[in-house]
Amino acid sequence: MSNNSHLNIVILAAGQGTRMKSSLPKVLHTLAGLPLVQHVINTSKKLKPEIINVVYGHGGEQVQQQINDPDINWVLQAEQLGTGHAVDQVTDQLKNEQLVLILYGDVPLIKNETLIKLLDQAKDGFSLLTMNLDNPQGYGRIVRNTNGLVENITEEKDASEEIKEIKEVNTGILAVKASLLKGWLSQLDNSNAQKEYYLTDVIAMAVKDNFTVHTTQPDNEYEVMGVNNRLQLSELERYYQQEQANKLMTDGITLADPTRIDIRGEIIHGQDISIDINTVFEGNVSIGNNVSIGANCVIKNSKIADGVVILPMSILDNASVGKGSKVGPFARLRPGAVLSENTHIGNFVEIKKSFIGLGSKVNHLTYVGDSLVGKNVNIGAGTITCNYDGANKHQTIIEDNVFIGSATQLVAPVKIGKNVTIGAGSTITMDVADDELVTTRVKQKSIRGWKRPVKNKK
Repeated sequence: MSNNSHLNIVILAAGQGTRMKSSLPKVLHTLAGLPLVQHVINTSKKLKPEIINVVYGHGGEQVQQQINDPDINWVLQAEQLGTGHAVDQVTDQLKNEQLVLILYGDVPLIKNETLIKLLDQAKDGFSLLTMNLDNPQGYGRIVRNTNGLVENITEEKDASEEIKEIKEVNTGILAVKASLLKGWLSQLDNSNAQKEYYLTDVIAMAVKDNFTVHTTQPDNEYEVMGVNNRLQLSELERYYQQEQANKLMTDGITLADPTRIDIRGEIIHGQDISIDINTVFEGNVSIGNNVSIGANCVIKNSKIADGVVILPMSILDNASVGKGSKVGPFARLRPGAVLSENTHIGNFVEIKKSFIGLGSKVNHLTYVGDSLVGKNVNIGAGTITCNYDGANKHQTIIEDNVFIGSATQLVAPVKIGKNVTIGAGSTITMDVADDELVTTRVKQKSIRGWKRPVKNKK
């Protein structure tokens, strides 16, 4: 479409979704970590419309609150009187010169490319997205005349046995000039089995007014498959995840098992990456070249540089891992964890809002929070930075070449100078100057100029 500034998108999201058997509005159930309606909104935004309207129903305030998007115009459909009635609630938002695109909040996988084709066909006034199904049960049928042109759409409840044999069905997605749509909406009535105002009735009105209803079809039925129950939701989830896995493999990533990976966001990646089973990616994840990710990891909104090894059972949440580093197994990097190059974060280690310097190691059973750790630091097993006093967080600073013995507590705020050695089992409550040995097994004691032992050469 050449001029999307005249595009008005209407997303119908007022359905109660009783078959979901949930107090949560249907369109807020998630697929790949996002509410169903959010997928539709995200696709809509790619078309750069003038306005996006979301029609919500009674109790749908939850939808507004969770989506919380200032770019959305929210429109209430107080009574559920059919799709035609739902669109009619937006009439005062429609400008005659606009092209109106009707989408559905429970049809999450419609592709941008499909919608562009539909909009291009609508330049003459009307375009409809249809689909041929082997089992069309439950769908409105596309009835064509002897010349193959669309004549009307007949809902299954109103269809004869002959019409029920038709395989081409209505997806509900259409594009139409606003000036035409407003006129046809005003003529709708509810003389049908459901006593509802069907949006599909405007098709017959367009034909009666001598408009050709153009049709196009998506690449596959998953694009237009709606979610009415949890079985359908799971089917779409698996299809979506398989599509994401296929794309990763096509782009050169090795997946141990493409049926056991979940992508709930976007991955930007290099090459020669291997990902083991049951790994979950959320939000925006960046992965460099020659990265190995072990089984059962969860990686959210994180950056992983070249040559990194993430061992099994590790969790990265809003973290950054430097080149050549190793993380895990059973490690947890919480928000604000930044690892420099060639760092080692080992089993049952938790890092939060801390910088770990070049070549430093935190290998066992340790918590480092609100800390600045320098280069070539070795933090022993069971070390804790005591950053919380019950009311406020405080910072620990550990400068270059520090060795911290096992079972040490660093009570923040505290600064450990360069080349310091802290004996195992110490509780450090005061700053330590450079080049000191500190032990507090009886009381804190400092030895100036102490020389750390070095390995004997073989």
